[in-house]
Amino acid sequence: MSDDDRCEAPRVAAAWPAALLTVSDLGSRGQREDRSGDWLMRRLPDLPARVVLRDILPDEPDQVSRWIRRTVLKLNPALIICTGGTGLHPRDRTPEALLAVADYSVPGFGEAMRRAGVEHTPHAILSRQVAVVLGATMVVALPGALKATQESLEAVWTALPHALEMIAGLPEASTEAGHQGHRKTRGAR
Repeated sequence: MSDDDRCEAPRVAAAWPAALLTVSDLGSRGQREDRSGDWLMRRLPDLPARVVLRDILPDEPDQVSRWIRRTVLKLNPALIICTGGTGLHPRDRTPEALLAVADYSVPGFGEAMRRAGVEHTPHAILSRQVAVVLGATMVVALPGALKATQESLEAVWTALPHALEMIAGLPEASTEAGHQGHRKTRGAR
């Protein structure tokens, strides 16, 4: 993406605009229920995020890369979450698709997600979760299995709002500040 293609920071009033992409050969053919995507639709409003697009694609890295670029240019979401394609199967290439379009990576997110997964199964070290930034959009790749999706997102949940604030260049970005001047009072939930 050239500098001329860059988007302005997303405008945030009450909720971050977000897009969801499930990467699954079976899911794209309607042969598998998108349980992780369904769970994310219920969880993201707590961020708060408003899902502006939800889609499903086969495990084709070029299609995933094009979808991410197009979504950033047309919808300018603050956050894109992808599920699926983060394992070691020959068709699992979601991390490569994200890295191909990224301006830079956020390695701490992948590290935190794998560390949380290892608490539940030693096989979590085989997962290749990544987080990248493209323009003013954070893109996070989670595993496709529901339990792994939940564990991975929860591992980075508390850092996610601050990350979105910083990427958007909000002047008051801090762990105490909310977006657009909405502040949490100490002890409030």
